[in-house]
Amino acid sequence: MLLKSRTESKELLAMRYLNKRMELTQDEQFRYSNLEKGYEGELKFDRLAESLHEEIYILNDLLLKVNNSYFQIDSLHILQGVIHLLDIKNYQGDYYLENDKLYAVSSGREYKNPLDQLKRCSTQFRILLQTLKLNYLFEASVIFVNPEFTLYQAPRDQPIIFPTQVNCFLSEINKTPSKLNVGHKKLAHTLISLNQTKNPFTELPEYSYDKVQKGNYCRTCGSFQVSIKNNYFVCGSCGEHEMIEQAILRNAEEFKLLFPDRKITTQSIYDWCKVDLHRRTFSRALKKNYTAFGNTRDTYYQ
Repeated sequence: MLLKSRTESKELLAMRYLNKRMELTQDEQFRYSNLEKGYEGELKFDRLAESLHEEIYILNDLLLKVNNSYFQIDSLHILQGVIHLLDIKNYQGDYYLENDKLYAVSSGREYKNPLDQLKRCSTQFRILLQTLKLNYLFEASVIFVNPEFTLYQAPRDQPIIFPTQVNCFLSEINKTPSKLNVGHKKLAHTLISLNQTKNPFTELPEYSYDKVQKGNYCRTCGSFQVSIKNNYFVCGSCGEHEMIEQAILRNAEEFKLLFPDRKITTQSIYDWCKVDLHRRTFSRALKKNYTAFGNTRDTYYQ
């Protein structure tokens, strides 16, 4: 049973928007690419985990805090006898471990050792269970999901699950009988209630309203070559059609995430979209989908 679903993080969404509207540096592009690949890998594992049929609670994307220290869990599976704490990686290419450090073979670039991250996460989770006065057995593993990943000099005694082992790992879970009780359910809902909504690890480029490109871009290919035909925005590059109201709302949500201190008004979204539409079209879309506050002249939406 999926109790906490997975969605794009605010950081990933913001980077995705900024990538369309400004030029990212090489390091920012690298970070953005890693965020996209990471999310893609997590979704891939989620699809594989749909094969699980024993009684199980699945909690995705947990950000927890203990003793003023934050830690993240990509996917947490609660079974009768054990909790699986999973760190999912979508690394692609050849890597090697040397002196407990992870390097890419092609570039020699050093990456964070996921085993170090896993140890820290395990320690923090153990402390959290002790704080909650709960005694549950748990196992932590790093799961590499990309079939084009190779790790040289991999230690055999570490909790690493390689791409060729993922199906076997899930199959073993399916072979293990699991009957959940009230205690398991209480644990799951407690962890969900403790989930932190503000991520202190978020890193965004410096940007301002004046320096980002305004306009409505294609939701499929990102081109700003979009024209209006009947009730649709039509992309001149890929031919994608998007209903005008849907595009206005998409842009409003983007505006709200990038500039949380600015109010959503008819004028602000009109200026943001920068398209040849009457302001009344924006007003109707916002009134229909948001709650209006203020008087007629100073109306804003939430």
